[in-house]
Amino acid sequence: MKTTFLKDFFAIRGMGQVVSVTMALVVMVIVFGVINPSFFSGENTTNLLRQVVPILIIGIGQSFVMITGGIDLSIGSVAGMSSMISATLMTTAGLDPWTASAITLFACSLVGFLNGVLVSVAKLPAFIATLGTMIIARGIAQLANGNMNTDGIPESAEGFKNFFYYGEFLGLYNAIWIGFAIFVFFAFILGRTRTGRHTYAIGSNYEAAKLSGVNVVAAETKVYVISSLLAGVVGLMLTAQSGMGTMNAGNMYELNAVAASVIGGVSTMGGQGLLFGTVIGSFIWGVLNNGLQFAGAPLALRNLVIGLVVIISVLIDRVARSGKITFFKKRSR
Repeated sequence: MKTTFLKDFFAIRGMGQVVSVTMALVVMVIVFGVINPSFFSGENTTNLLRQVVPILIIGIGQSFVMITGGIDLSIGSVAGMSSMISATLMTTAGLDPWTASAITLFACSLVGFLNGVLVSVAKLPAFIATLGTMIIARGIAQLANGNMNTDGIPESAEGFKNFFYYGEFLGLYNAIWIGFAIFVFFAFILGRTRTGRHTYAIGSNYEAAKLSGVNVVAAETKVYVISSLLAGVVGLMLTAQSGMGTMNAGNMYELNAVAASVIGGVSTMGGQGLLFGTVIGSFIWGVLNNGLQFAGAPLALRNLVIGLVVIISVLIDRVARSGKITFFKKRSR
């Protein structure tokens, strides 16, 4: 019985890499704890969790897109757009925080819808389509308040700040609970619903999914909307954290999201990946940043190490999928 369970467990596509990176995460935590025991302090653990949450949330959206075989480069700019729109609506337009948040998330979802249409209907490569909307979204962030960061959001937004970042529940910050709730909800969607099955089917074999009756346009558009919506949530968190809208909010987050997804076993070729792996990938990103900082490593070295980890993760994925690494491919004449 035990052997059968383990066999079924490891038969889940992508589970092998998830287990491997989980073990790597445990080793890293132990190593950094030995180097500097303060790494295990309650204060540092709490700070680490809050650092990881935005990357986790935006990484979940990126994972949905990557499982279909695409990529979303716009999400960092969408987070910045979310920060600026929400803060501007609260400071300049005088809207209450919750109405401002709803309008902001709707605007972010429209960017995702545009991405989906460009990729699934216009057949643009995802890289090109989302590169264009990345620039557009950052431009909107700059125009939202006349190419200036906003003033501090009003005191009436204290509840907004507490809900998205500073408030606590059962000893943990609300931001951590939001990240956990988003993970549980979207893990259920990906693993237990038709939307999830269609997401995997498109990434595994687009034409076969289409011939089997999957509405590929709707399914593909849906993942980009999810990605932009979650980026919008991250933007609201950044507004709550800083107490204002900043035009460069979310800068480079799209690359951090790709790193978290790839490290966690989401295949760059589509059709494979688990959101729990994205959780582990996010924590590896956070632990490397935090642990190397505790070890006194400069920012440049931290970026170098994380970049190498991403490259190694992609190589592992290629070997696992093809059984070999092909550096040069002969072209047919």
